[in-house]
Amino acid sequence: MTPTELLATTALASWKQVTTRLDQGVRKATDEHLQKEIAPGKNRIYYLIGHLTAVNDRMLPMLGLGDRLYPQLDEPFVTQPDRAVPDPLSIPELRQAWNEVNTKLTEAFEKLTPEDWLKPHAAVSEEDFAKEPLRNRLAVLLSRTNHVSFHVGQIVLVK
Repeated sequence: MTPTELLATTALASWKQVTTRLDQGVRKATDEHLQKEIAPGKNRIYYLIGHLTAVNDRMLPMLGLGDRLYPQLDEPFVTQPDRAVPDPLSIPELRQAWNEVNTKLTEAFEKLTPEDWLKPHAAVSEEDFAKEPLRNRLAVLLSRTNHVSFHVGQIVLVK
């Protein structure tokens, strides 16, 4: 395996590990548990799962992997704080959206070559990419993996 292949494979393995860990927790959790706050007066687990679903869904067009599946989740889970608007999805629908987005992403990720990971993402111009080649698809994957991992850390602390 070349160093580039090894880096891309390692990053993808980390993504799978983190999203699988959260997926297992989401599947095992009761509906009541998903409504719990991560701390008094803070976001509910439900909201964090919706937030991660919406943010991960944004990766599809950003990485040139297709259209978003749930653009309607931006307003309730990215733009607005928890409880600012009524919950847009039932808990089963939220579980399904989380699973669908991450399954589509992971399947698409597995088709990318190591060289594909080093190409610019859609939010950077060719001119800016020439100046900052670290603004590539791999950087987005690493950033989003860290984002999921951060919220997993919050969720696991909920009793």
